[in-house]
Amino acid sequence: WVSLLKEIAPDVDCLGIIYNPEPGNNSAAFRQSIDEVAKMTGIVSIETPVGDSADIERLIFSMKEKRNSGLIFLPDAITAVHKDRMVAIVGECRLPTVYSLRLFCEAGGLISYGPYLDKMSAGAASYVDQVLRGAKPAEMPVQAPTEFELVVNQKTAKQLGLRLPNTLLARADEVIE
Repeated sequence: WVSLLKEIAPDVDCLGIIYNPEPGNNSAAFRQSIDEVAKMTGIVSIETPVGDSADIERLIFSMKEKRNSGLIFLPDAITAVHKDRMVAIVGECRLPTVYSLRLFCEAGGLISYGPYLDKMSAGAASYVDQVLRGAKPAEMPVQAPTEFELVVNQKTAKQLGLRLPNTLLARADEVIE
């Protein structure tokens, strides 16, 4: 996500990581790799929400005031449920943003890279079927996503005044015009 952000907005040196800051979030699973790549790509400041979910909006608005800033939305149920509001705020602040789920791009977000949810749903249905047939969940292997998709919203890029690299557009699974 950090590399994608730098590809679409090379001058970004301040990063906001958006997720639900309340206990039980999944940010720790992503934070180490984000920090490592951020350091390698010249990002000098990383901001995160603190407190409660209301702090998400405050963080987004605060990033508008910082030069060369961008955002990454981690996979999170709270931000996904409020995707329309989140995308509207990001658009108002005119921040280059990478999302983890395509549903944000469908709502007007700039770019997403994340698991192909249709494939994950099919895998989940298979697990439910196995459990209903008597399989013990504790004995079933954990499955991780194996297929990922890159979605680019070209319309949003134009609104932000960004000219996306042709190499990025060529490798996108879908370009929303």
